[in-house]
Formats: sequence, structure tokens, C-alpha cells
Amino acid sequence: MYALVDGNNFYVSCERVFRPSLQGRPVIVLSNNDGCAIARSNEAKALGVKMAAPWFEIRHLADSHGLVALSANFTLYGDMSDRMMSLAAGLGPTQEIYSIDESFIGLDGVRGDLTKRAFAVRARINQWVGIPCGVGIGATKTLAKLANYIAKTAERKHGSYPDDLAQVCNLCALPASDMDAVLAATEVSEVWGVGRRIAKQLQDGGINTVLDLVRMDPATVRSRWSVVLERTVRELQGLPCIELEDAPLPKKEIACTRSFGRPVTDLRPLIEAVSEFAGRAAEKLRRQGSVAREILVFAHTSPFRPGPRFSRSTVVPLRRPTADTALLVNAATAGMRQIYEPGYQLIKAGVMLLDLVPGTVRQGELDLEGDDEDANRSRLMTAMDALNGRFGKGTLHVASTGIDDHSRVWGMRQERRTPHYTTSWEEMPVARA
Repeated sequence: MYALVDGNNFYVSCERVFRPSLQGRPVIVLSNNDGCAIARSNEAKALGVKMAAPWFEIRHLADSHGLVALSANFTLYGDMSDRMMSLAAGLGPTQEIYSIDESFIGLDGVRGDLTKRAFAVRARINQWVGIPCGVGIGATKTLAKLANYIAKTAERKHGSYPDDLAQVCNLCALPASDMDAVLAATEVSEVWGVGRRIAKQLQDGGINTVLDLVRMDPATVRSRWSVVLERTVRELQGLPCIELEDAPLPKKEIACTRSFGRPVTDLRPLIEAVSEFAGRAAEKLRRQGSVAREILVFAHTSPFRPGPRFSRSTVVPLRRPTADTALLVNAATAGMRQIYEPGYQLIKAGVMLLDLVPGTVRQGELDLEGDDEDANRSRLMTAMDALNGRFGKGTLHVASTGIDDHSRVWGMRQERRTPHYTTSWEEMPVARA
């Protein structure tokens, strides 16, 4: 058995923890450079604000309906996620953190009333962290995901689902007749793993509800669609096909890219940008215990702005696999110097670490640094990660990223960002009598 704990409107909920005045008001969180809506409160959804709606198309709602738009504060959201996940882990013996706001919990061996236990954990998260959650419980991960959807929408879809499934939905505790009724009330497009294209094909074939899909023969599904959809059907029928991943699999590629807050024309800010991106990618690389053999660097202009077009990239091979920030930054800046041309208004750049292998793989060559120097560099990187982890990202970085964050012309627009309440002493909220 599995449970899925999912924070409701997570980014908005994080903002409301520190600004209670936002409760009951329509709130959205905007993407990088305040481009489009990536999180919406229920009140904003009721206004008709769609996911990924461009801000310039909906900003009139701020005047007409009091819509509050905030810049994304990913530092805050990441810290709040860590706190929430540590409490969600108390629901069962194993945990898979699926995304910043979702966590699968393995319930094998857990005794007692699982629904009551889920309500208790949900209440603890809400009281200690301030994030409202939905909890879904099912015999498989797909059923747990479906149960979570029902738990989060039961109150909103009054009449479609029993009210006692709101907030916590335990499909394993439902009688067979009630289970069929719940599945019949849920559109097939809400199933985890059924994308928009597949959902349209299913609906064209008369498969409109989850119950319709559950009653299909898995072999027929495989022959008409794919083995992936067959696995989904078997999961909906109660046969576990997707295992819980206690530890995430190492990534095969690691990318760090960013759109600039304003167009960049000079080489110097581009060097600063790719140095920053390479440093962040290197930290992720060390975190999963891998090294890279190549690094890709790219930059391009906006496809929507007038003017000459530029889009170029290059792959820089590394002398030998490494996770050393200095070496990766050197390769990234060399690549940017190679592809740069003046006269273009560049709007985005990035780096991608390629051909990743485990850090335990050693490559012996002549005229390369010895093991002692490698060990010293490894200790240096460990110390660097520890300092940045304790005092915040960018506390210690290579000089080519620039000294003053406020002078970076390539920095993102975040005119509406709230403070880093939980990770910065200078921005910690203060209560005054």
C-alpha cells in the first residue's frame, strides 16, 4: 500500500504562511522574470486564471478583482518543502520524494487505522509548517495518486464524491460499490500517466471515466496503445507495477539555464552567467556522486523580439571526467568565448553537463595531476558545498561570476519577490509588540 502526500497550491501556500493577509484572496506565483502563472490559489482559479497564463494578459485582474501576483521565491519553497517532507515521512517506513510538493510513502507493515493516521500527519504538517495537504491512499502508486486527486477535489466537486473523502481519501477502505461510483465520477484524463493525447484517443473510443479504463483488458490496451498504458491499467486494477524509489536515480544529464531579465549584448555578463550556471550544475553533479566528460554551452536571442537572430551552442570536451567547479567553469567560459558574436540581444544562456559517469570511475593518463592533488581538490569542493549549504547559495563561488549580485545585468526580474523568510537572517520576519 502507498500514500501520496501533496501540498495544496504549494507555492501560494508557502507565501500565505508568512503573509496571512493573503488568505481568501486570489493569489498567483509567476515564473522566472515574472512571465506567467505557475501556481494559483483556489480563488485565482475561480477567476478563470489558467496555468501558464501570461502575466500581461491577466494583470488587469489585479485592478478589477484584487489579484495578487508574486515573483517565484524558490529558496523559500525549497526550504518549506524540506520541512514538509520530514513530517510526511512519519506516515510510513519508506519515502520517495516525487517533486517539491509531492511525496510517496510506503505503508507496508503499518498497523492500525491508516485513514486516522493520515489525518493526524496532515494536521501535524498544517500546524507545524502551515501547509495544507491532501493525502491519498491506494494499493498502488497510481491509485494513491488518484486518491490524492479525489481528496483535494472532493469539497470542490460536491455531489460527485462523498464529502468524507475530502482531504484524506483511502481507496482501500471503500466498499466495492462505492469504489466503482468514485471511479465512474472521475474523468480518465485525471489518471497519472494518461496525457492529453492519450486521453483524447481513449475518449474517442468511448473510454471516458476511470472505471471505463479499469474494466479494459490490459492485453488489448498494450496492443492498441503501449506497454506504458498497460502498466497504468494494471496499477488501477490493484497490481503494483511501479516500485517505490527510496533514492532518486542519478541523472544522465544536468542542465542549468536561465532567461535574462533584460537582453544582454556584451561578453562579460555572459561569462558571469555561464560561470554561475556551471557552478550550480557542478554542485548538483557532486551531490549525485558523478563526474562529467563534456559540457555544452549555448546562448540565443528571443524568437519573439524584432532584430537579428542568434542561436549557437558548442560542446567542450573535458581533459578527463570531473566534478570540480573551477574546471567546469573554465570549460564553460571557453565555450562562451568561442560562440559569442557582438551585435545580438541575447535573452537566454545555459550549460549542460554531458556524458555523466559515477565519480568512482578513474581514468589513468600520463602527465595528469596525481591522486594527492585530486584528493585535495575533492576536499576543497566538499568544503565549498558545506559553506554554501550552511550560509546560502553563492556564499562561496568563483570570481568570474561577479562580485555584486545587484549589478548583474543578466539577473532575473523578481520585482514581486517576498523575503527569504526561513534562510536569511537579514530577511527573517520580526514580530513587534
